Amino acid sequence: MAREINPKDTTRASAYELWMKSPNPMVTFFKTLDVTNLIRISKRQHLKFNMMLDYCIGKAAVGVKEFYVLPVGEKLIQYDTIAVNTIVKNKEGEVSSCDILYSDDLETFRQEYMKYTTQVAETGQDRDLSNDSMIIGTSAIVDTEIDGAVGMNSGIFNNPFIIWGKYRKKGFRYYLPISFQFHHTQMDGAHAGRFLENLQNEINRMK
Repeated sequence: MAREINPKDTTRASAYELWMKSPNPMVTFFKTLDVTNLIRISKRQHLKFNMMLDYCIGKAAVGVKEFYVLPVGEKLIQYDTIAVNTIVKNKEGEVSSCDILYSDDLETFRQEYMKYTTQVAETGQDRDLSNDSMIIGTSAIVDTEIDGAVGMNSGIFNNPFIIWGKYRKKGFRYYLPISFQFHHTQMDGAHAGRFLENLQNEINRMK
């Protein structure tokens, strides 16, 4: 469910005044994650790496309340749920967008992920949950290693967005540089930093 709220009734009131009219309200953080645990689980349990990372992203986000409020147009919208978006190559060789509702249960999330990414790949039709859920965008550039990416401020898509490329092996560990873009009205740097710390912790806790 999504509903408009009065910015003055939230902890983001001053940020709303400062950043909603800013020509560039988006901020990008870069972080290198240790994804060794996800790689080992992926190989041992035959689970998709990107599915597990999307699950960890959702799990890390639900612990930061700022993720549930998003500037949409000139409004501030409150959401009850969070979904993680993934980009899917469809049967035409082009890309389509697929939103997966976050569930705390990994098996439920996995089933939803496999069901809907397969459906989107076959039909080429996007799956959009943005009317009801706050969407965390993701994009995996798996054909190359990247150090990070700075997204654009479209003025339309204000959602938090995470980009990554190939993971890298160093010794017996695997590392993944990511970039995390967010709208300054939605959260401050401290909130973004907490989310990224949560993300690393959730990756480490996966079993």
